[in-house]
Amino acid sequence: MRKALEAFWESLTGPRVVTVPCTVEIERSFDSLHAHAVPEGITLRPGDRVVVNNPPPVPEFGGATTYETTATVYRAGPLTQLWTEIAAFAELAELYHCGFEPKEYGA
Repeated sequence: MRKALEAFWESLTGPRVVTVPCTVEIERSFDSLHAHAVPEGITLRPGDRVVVNNPPPVPEFGGATTYETTATVYRAGPLTQLWTEIAAFAELAELYHCGFEPKEYGA
């Protein structure tokens, strides 16, 4: 019975854990320090987590590297998706709040 319910739930929401190809770009220089992991062939939804498998070594200072590997995507459930969207909206609304209050000048 439980396996049947899990299969039904997975048919509605898709698989909970997916392994996909991933491109990792890392740059470490005076102008930029960044790393981008781009999972391929999957659309990420709010609340999903991405774990890069076999990450590349950090390049030396002044260098950049591009690396092909795999990534494991952990899909968020419907409640986690909803919570993530509500939290993001609340944080965005907080940004709207600051900066629009009149300044008080001392005499």
